[in-house]
Amino acid sequence: MALAFLIALGPISVAGELLYNGIVLPDVWPPRDQAPRSPRPMSVPYLASHPAVVPIDVGRQLFVDDFLVERTDLRRVWHQAQPCTENPILTAQTPEELGRSTEDGEHEAVVYLGNGGVFYDPADRRFKMWYTAGWRGGLAYAESRDARHWTRPALDAAGRNLLLPRGLATAGWDNSVWLDLAAADPRERIKLLTQRDGGIHALLTSGDGRAWSPDTVAGKSADYSSFFYNPFRRKWVHSIKRNGPRGRTRHYAESADFRAPGVYDRSVYWVGADELDAPDPAVRDTPQLYALNAVAYESVLLGLFAIHLGPANEVCERGRFPKLTELKLGFSRDGFHWDRPDRRAFLAPSQRPGAWDRGYLHGTTGVCLVLGDRLLFLYTAYSGESPSGWKSMYSGASIGAATLRRDGFASLEAGPEGGTITTRPVVFDGTRLFVNVAAPAGELRVEILDEAGAPLAPFTREACVPVAADSTLQPVAWRGGADLSALRGRVVRFRFHLRNGGLYAFWVSPDDSGASRGYVAAGGPGYPGTVDTVGAAAYRSAADAGAGSSGE
Repeated sequence: MALAFLIALGPISVAGELLYNGIVLPDVWPPRDQAPRSPRPMSVPYLASHPAVVPIDVGRQLFVDDFLVERTDLRRVWHQAQPCTENPILTAQTPEELGRSTEDGEHEAVVYLGNGGVFYDPADRRFKMWYTAGWRGGLAYAESRDARHWTRPALDAAGRNLLLPRGLATAGWDNSVWLDLAAADPRERIKLLTQRDGGIHALLTSGDGRAWSPDTVAGKSADYSSFFYNPFRRKWVHSIKRNGPRGRTRHYAESADFRAPGVYDRSVYWVGADELDAPDPAVRDTPQLYALNAVAYESVLLGLFAIHLGPANEVCERGRFPKLTELKLGFSRDGFHWDRPDRRAFLAPSQRPGAWDRGYLHGTTGVCLVLGDRLLFLYTAYSGESPSGWKSMYSGASIGAATLRRDGFASLEAGPEGGTITTRPVVFDGTRLFVNVAAPAGELRVEILDEAGAPLAPFTREACVPVAADSTLQPVAWRGGADLSALRGRVVRFRFHLRNGGLYAFWVSPDDSGASRGYVAAGGPGYPGTVDTVGAAAYRSAADAGAGSSGE
């Protein structure tokens, strides 16, 4: 497949690493040309100069940008996550969670993902959550069969669910946890980043969450730093919080080894909030980038940006209410540059006094779970008050969930008059075309074109069996057949003809299962690992686990 792609692409000058999607990285990596003083949005080189041919063998191909779009007259529509009706799904209950903290102020009734971690573990078919019990408290653990109802297993002689007790020398502050399903050493399956005294961040590993490796010092930074694994390049990436000319921002560092010492010392400025992030109309403070978590989802990196809207900490401390942060989306195809086309909040605080989600929203390491035809996002929100009536900036923290259609970040929409989208030249080695489409009262037809733009029989529009369905995993067929084997390794374009509906994604699967060979974020029922190798079977597993589309 790689040879076929290079032949199709023609002579190229490879400046750096060639990625799975045809993007060639510059020889200086990570880039050092970002400007921390600039209010302008980050430029995205691969959208300005795209590959001549795009390999599409990894994952569902999302329409979150124009990377794959040569031309279209369809309208791109952005969609927001919907909070679940049963929110919050985890509230302070234990003495450690309900009690008043004396670290960094006095705060009560706190359970938070800061950043914590939420993943699905196929080894024992459970959703697993690592969170902080009490403000600046211990590292706690909860688990679930359906991702909605969570239990706290007894992990010590006192019956508590604590993996590490409170303290800068033990649990630390503001951790980030990753469940590494591909760890070569089972003793390193759980990876932890935590903050020690003086802003020093330490890296630890564990097999069971009870016995931990010694600290490896990553370096010094502000709180709420985090990390993620970029499987497209096999790198551990650190999202490092540092203050700069425009307030809170993120710096970037990467390493092949999670426990690489001093990795923060090799960091470069990465990204911050910019002029397209609107201030809160009542507060009117300049927005800042408070946190950035990311995960591989299908064929892209999905980023969850926590945008800080103020007020300043001292104002919130005096007023005894939480500050405001909104969660917004970003997408990256090279692992560094972020495209953020929709600046509305993907998840927003209610700002209602007394509400569980009044303010200070946080996402989590792992970002989201894949539950059949839905994505599930777990997040923290603060009310600013505890059940006892105590009010403070960081009191009353709970964990909630929100859902989104699978691949549902953006759709290309057509009305009754219809429209088309033609892709850029692509190459694949799969055999069956699948789409994520919502057109139950409309129609989708697909044709495949050669390099000159001529339809390739039998894969013509006229021969396509029309799709009138609302499905996140829908096969496409033609009267002459559905097998695309004859086109494997050949440069083609897809043209989608849509009427009265929305198109979210397409992909060419290796078989009739609809498996995408893309990444499934923090995992989900039915997936044996972090890659979709099973297709429709995972949908059935999610339904069997009771973790399907309910809960909105």
